[in-house]
Amino acid sequence: MIVFKFSSILLVFACLLLAGCGSVQSAAQDDCTSIGWQIGSQGFNDCYKARLRERGIDYSLPPGDKPAPSLL
Repeated sequence: MIVFKFSSILLVFACLLLAGCGSVQSAAQDDCTSIGWQIGSQGFNDCYKARLRERGIDYSLPPGDKPAPSLL
């Protein structure tokens, strides 16, 4: 019974983690399509690459900052 609860919690946690994997890519795609670019056009591809780069910078650590160990 305890093993079943633990594995259920682990499964839910894994699903939540995987649900966030495509969020940066889908957000970049939504940004470019919301301003009128057609998926597959050269303008869309340029916009998509730029938005991915910008979002990557937004979510990265500041220069020289080192990640600290988590207490969790």
